[in-house]
Amino acid sequence: MIFSFLGFLALNVTKPRTLPSFRPHNLDVFFTSVSATTVSSMSTVEMEVFSNAQLVFMTILMFLGGEAFTSFLRLQLMKLKLVKKQSVLQNNDAFDYSNSSNGEGLHNLELGTVGLDNKLEHAVINPMEDSHHEAIAKFKSIRLLTYVVLGYIFVVILLGSSLVSIYITFIPSAKQILNEKGLNLHTFSIFTTVSTFANCGFVPTNENMMVFKQNSGLLLILIPQILLGNTLYAPSLRFVIWFLWKFTKRQEFEYILKNSKRVGYSHIFPRFETITIAITVLAFILVQFVAFCSLEWNSEATAGLSTYQKLVGSLFEVVNTRHTGQSVFDISSFTPAIIVLFALMMLASISFHSSFSTNNIHDQVEY
Repeated sequence: MIFSFLGFLALNVTKPRTLPSFRPHNLDVFFTSVSATTVSSMSTVEMEVFSNAQLVFMTILMFLGGEAFTSFLRLQLMKLKLVKKQSVLQNNDAFDYSNSSNGEGLHNLELGTVGLDNKLEHAVINPMEDSHHEAIAKFKSIRLLTYVVLGYIFVVILLGSSLVSIYITFIPSAKQILNEKGLNLHTFSIFTTVSTFANCGFVPTNENMMVFKQNSGLLLILIPQILLGNTLYAPSLRFVIWFLWKFTKRQEFEYILKNSKRVGYSHIFPRFETITIAITVLAFILVQFVAFCSLEWNSEATAGLSTYQKLVGSLFEVVNTRHTGQSVFDISSFTPAIIVLFALMMLASISFHSSFSTNNIHDQVEY
């Protein structure tokens, strides 16, 4: 609510591009702010009404409201809760490490001083033998995980926006579209990338992505960002952690991989569940892709496109259905069967995500 209200003030103070002929009503601006903050991608105002400054503010709102960033905030709260819990235990003399043989006090938890690595290694091998060692291992793992998640977010966004900028710079047809609509290249690149990664679906053009349906390279750049920001976020994050563990050999990464439920981060699943999620996502995409190509290949929606452009556009369309909502075709021209299929996939994304999250949280409570 606070972000939505602040976003409304920012959008209302800055001037739209269409002044003095048209200025959006306050309710429409507030609706757009709420939609950006909640990554709902609904708007009662055409996107080209907003000025460059307003697009920047909307980018910030989408970034703050994205699932990846909000999960990063949850990690920070989990870390603070562990620190508070350890302080309470210390005050109650539940664990008196100040008199231990190695002389380490509980205040060394933040400092990671001598002996903590040995404790962490011991906790990974037998994490339930000593609850204090377990708490230290969990805290250090969550602390490192916050940096990994934040780095993951910024790397995807920076790499994605850079690729979009490079593509538009070197492809005359895409560059011409931005010039005709008076859109700033860098603002468009960052806005679209953040919107895609946060699974919002806003695009600074009135036609959404339909105006770029012949720019297959741009669509191929955006497709991985859609998946990395939502449906494949958990498998991708686990792969990044596994890669960092293999590269650095740090025990915190091993602890996260072997004790994902104890860590308590709802986007880290055990190995089997992670593989299941990845297979399910790819299976849903394949089913939609085959159905869409079968029913819409020669339809009005795909008219005028080459075979390659139809394949890429179809893939982009079906990847978007479960979360992001960007569209490269006119949805109103789709056959009823495809509309029903897309509706089922949107419903399946909610049920599937809720089921895995609930089971993951339930297992964490058991631990």
